[in-house]
Amino acid sequence: MLAAVGLTGLVLSACTSSPTKHADAPKPKPTTTTSSTVPGPPCPLTGLPAPGGAVPQRPAIAVKIDNYPAGRPQSGLDKADIVFEEPVEGGITRYAAVFQCQDVSLIGPVRSARNIDIGILGQLGNPLEAHVGGINPVLANIEASPIVNVDLGASDSLMIHPSGKVPPDSDYTSTAIVYGTHPTMTTPPQPLFTYSAATPPGGTPVSLIHIPFSGTSNVYWKWNPKTNTFLRFYNVLTPDMLADNVQNAATNIVVQYVQISYGPWAENSGGGLEVQADLYPDASGTAMIYRNGYAIPATWHRSTLGSPTQFVNAFGVAIPLAPGQTWVELVPSTIMATALP
Repeated sequence: MLAAVGLTGLVLSACTSSPTKHADAPKPKPTTTTSSTVPGPPCPLTGLPAPGGAVPQRPAIAVKIDNYPAGRPQSGLDKADIVFEEPVEGGITRYAAVFQCQDVSLIGPVRSARNIDIGILGQLGNPLEAHVGGINPVLANIEASPIVNVDLGASDSLMIHPSGKVPPDSDYTSTAIVYGTHPTMTTPPQPLFTYSAATPPGGTPVSLIHIPFSGTSNVYWKWNPKTNTFLRFYNVLTPDMLADNVQNAATNIVVQYVQISYGPWAENSGGGLEVQADLYPDASGTAMIYRNGYAIPATWHRSTLGSPTQFVNAFGVAIPLAPGQTWVELVPSTIMATALP
């Protein structure tokens, strides 16, 4: 910001004798000061400047959040850095909401872990996974992975129970509670994406994205040029609202098509089989990147559990996302998402 300060003094004198003419006082040179605000380091999982000018020295945490209709409206999703929407048994979806740069006082409802979480979260290094229970084979696999198992069901002190909520959707938590379980962990995660404010070439305009996971998760994202975000709806017309009356929205939508299989374990008393996804090693597939009102075709590949998923264009060049929150939609390859210009 430029500021100019000028001061001119004019001295007048008078006496009983004839007036004496005084020389004009010299005008001081204007003083110009320049100041600029240097953005702080970017949050590794959003590309946005870190709150307070410093990236928190802590790992990512992922909270498993219910997305069955009875679990809505949820809390805390709008403060997540990344939200992964994963298919689970019965055609429903569940969220792995990842937090690192922001503190959130209420997150939930928190539900049980799934085996697919290992493939999703392994690319974050040593994240904390907060959940409430899970079947024994899944919990054993999480314990054997680099992911830090934070089972909130182990102690009621790790949970918040908002009034009016009933089981199984009555268990909530906060970032402070989850980080408090492992206070000596101080390593931030590696970035999963590259970021650029400029829209990359090769895209086509898009106004509406439809992802028909199932009857209970019939997802639509509508582009809103006023907010430069995609707004989330169900069944075209129903806004996906959170408990604080904020509509779910995202700067970036990544539709990642994945090969899935079922079993070998049943996840519920109705015989719903565990959903497994081929996310690593040496896994690959097609994808679509949505940002700034454009759809950009992509392919993805991932070599190891600990390496980030790479989303590249037809020339093998990484496709940058816009700085901001990203939703990664893990869509079974048997389902086709569609988009309208």
